[in-house]
Amino acid sequence: NEFANEGYKFGQEEETYNIVAAHGYFGRLIFQYASFNNSRSLHFFLAAWPVVGIWFTALGISTMAFNLNGFNFNQSVVDSQGRVINTWADIINRANLGMEVMHERNAHNFPLDLAVLEVPSING
Repeated sequence: NEFANEGYKFGQEEETYNIVAAHGYFGRLIFQYASFNNSRSLHFFLAAWPVVGIWFTALGISTMAFNLNGFNFNQSVVDSQGRVINTWADIINRANLGMEVMHERNAHNFPLDLAVLEVPSING
C-alpha cells in the first residue's frame, strides 16, 4: 500500500520528485532559465549556495575587522628618497576620486570669479 506522496524511504533507488515537473513549475514561477532541468545541477546549487554565502560572510566580517572599507591606492610605491613612483594603481585611484567627487554637492567650491559683485566689461 504505497502512495505517491508518502515521501522518501531509506535506500530507495528512484527519485521522490519529478525534475521535469519541478522545472516546468519554477520556469513559470520565475523564468525559464532560472530553473534547473538537471537534477545534478540543482543538487550542486543547493549544496554550493550556502557554502558561498558563508565564504562571503566571512570575507565581509574580516574586511570590516581590518577596516578595509574599499580600495585606496594612496601612492603605494615610493623609492628610497620618499619620492612617489606612479603606477597604474595611482591612475585608478585618481579615477575613483574623480567619480566620488562627481557625486558630491558642488556648493562648497563655487567659482570665486562668479561670486564677485562687479561684472567685468566685455568691451575691454
